[in-house]
Amino acid sequence: MTTATRHPVELRYATASDVEARAEASRVLLALEGSRGTVGLRGRVREPALFRDALAAALGVLASDLRYRGKDRTAYLAYLMKQGKRATAQIWEAQKAFLDASLQTDEQKDTVLDPVLTVDPDQVSLEVFSRDESAYARLALDNSLFDGREAAHGSTFLDVPADLLAKVDRLRTYVPLGLEAHVALPSREARAPRNVEVPHAWLRGFLQVQSAATLPSSTCTLAPIDLYNLLFALRTRKAKKAPRALRFELVPGAPPRLVLEPWELVLECHASVYTGAAPAVVRTFGRQRLTALARLLPHAQRVRVQLLGPGLPVFWVVDMGPATLTLALTGWTESGWSSAAAFDVLMPRAVPEGLGEKLRQRLRSEGPLPFEALVAGAGAPKDAVHAALQLECLRGRVLYDIARGAYRPRELMPTPVDEAVIRFGSEREARAHRLLGDGGPGAGEVKVTKVHEVVGEGTRIHGEVVDREAVRTFFPSFMLDLEGRVREATCGCPTFRRSGVREGPCEHMLALRLAYARRRAEEEALRQTPEGRKLIRAETRSYVRREASGQEQVYRVSLDGKVVAVEWGPRLDEPRRQKLWFDTDAEARAAYFSRLETLAAEGYIDAASALV
Repeated sequence: MTTATRHPVELRYATASDVEARAEASRVLLALEGSRGTVGLRGRVREPALFRDALAAALGVLASDLRYRGKDRTAYLAYLMKQGKRATAQIWEAQKAFLDASLQTDEQKDTVLDPVLTVDPDQVSLEVFSRDESAYARLALDNSLFDGREAAHGSTFLDVPADLLAKVDRLRTYVPLGLEAHVALPSREARAPRNVEVPHAWLRGFLQVQSAATLPSSTCTLAPIDLYNLLFALRTRKAKKAPRALRFELVPGAPPRLVLEPWELVLECHASVYTGAAPAVVRTFGRQRLTALARLLPHAQRVRVQLLGPGLPVFWVVDMGPATLTLALTGWTESGWSSAAAFDVLMPRAVPEGLGEKLRQRLRSEGPLPFEALVAGAGAPKDAVHAALQLECLRGRVLYDIARGAYRPRELMPTPVDEAVIRFGSEREARAHRLLGDGGPGAGEVKVTKVHEVVGEGTRIHGEVVDREAVRTFFPSFMLDLEGRVREATCGCPTFRRSGVREGPCEHMLALRLAYARRRAEEEALRQTPEGRKLIRAETRSYVRREASGQEQVYRVSLDGKVVAVEWGPRLDEPRRQKLWFDTDAEARAAYFSRLETLAAEGYIDAASALV
């Protein structure tokens, strides 16, 4: 892993972006970065209201930052000193020094890349990533939205001044509107080059979303009224306790259901039935960020939601006819814990040499292509093609267009991003992978010794980590609650003894988290086979079913050696319990899987993966 933590980028904007509003016509002038060649677009907008609201929604995502910021108490301390209270000059100076250092750190964290504008033969798209790295949006505008469209194809960065969103909001939609996106706009003042040091953590988050878009997902379709009902419910309620998830209940042949926790408010959807092969329950977090879609409701024709799994982004695709906004919400849990396991899934294991370049050249010559078309002409297995495309997404050279289900060429940087640079989010994460044996000297040994399912609270995980570099064995443990957050973490290493988890998890906890995620994936694959089921000695699964009255029935079945334990009843009521003892492990295992098959046949949904 390289010791550098930032990627230097020089931005050369000849002018600044602006909005010109006149009585007879308006123009949106977008200044593009000039070192990437000739890229631009000019045309008259056919639907000014749609363009204004879609652009404002994308810029709103760019400006969003929901990170906690402490209060500045300097003025209050000065007031106390004037009143003769116990606030000495030393306290005041220490407070000022601390705030100055914090401000400098915040400014470094806020150094992010400008939005990426890509002009393709069939559309122009704008990609933005929020400052808190929690939301990504891609606004695609089809050629049908413009009259007299003139374009020069390519990708470059877009200048976004602090007041651009406010100016876009004030656009009058009853007058003609034009769009001009050029390197050098006419009659604008010149600007000096600007150097930006982009944190690798920001690049990692941006490209993680790109790579996650290529993973298999559960997809459901919502009507605009469903999105309105969801946003209205979120606006009129405030959860004061956990859990705070937005739960999707997907049953083949039935409309999707949205459930708001902790109120268990059920919203029935009206667009179409779920067409997936198997029922599923998926819990997502950070639902308040969906308010960015509110101003798109007047133009929305349908909404598609793609759910990837715990810790991975959730994609909301709002179809507005000639415009489409794709909003990706990343995991809302602490990145030090969750993104390490999520990003580990996104890294391709083996990629044939030269295959990625071959696929990229084909996309350049033939335009956007779906995965099956790329496989047909690649002369390589599907797994190899998928791994190569995933790697190209991580390098910033290929984009997966979720709205159209096709891959597109898109150069994020003038030179490809080295995936080894963004492989690990921190030095501790790199050491955690070393402990797992993922390359590098001093490989250790990581074991998950105990997994305890705590009903209504989460999962308690215990492990043993042999750190050969430290010549010691550590025994980390932590609790994963129902929202995927970590509580009650312990470890015997010097890092934890010094600061606990205030500075983030230690490498031993991260290694245990990664080992647990990998073991769950392996067990889930094994339990689908008869041979794998024979190896299962202890397991707990939860099944749910929504009755016609709206009440949710929950079944929880546990296997522990020769014992099968069952709990069932309405979700919010005290469950009934039963324990069954058998003479052998094989008999208990057969009874356990027979009970699960019976529940599936009765319409219950396996919700075990949604509760992690």
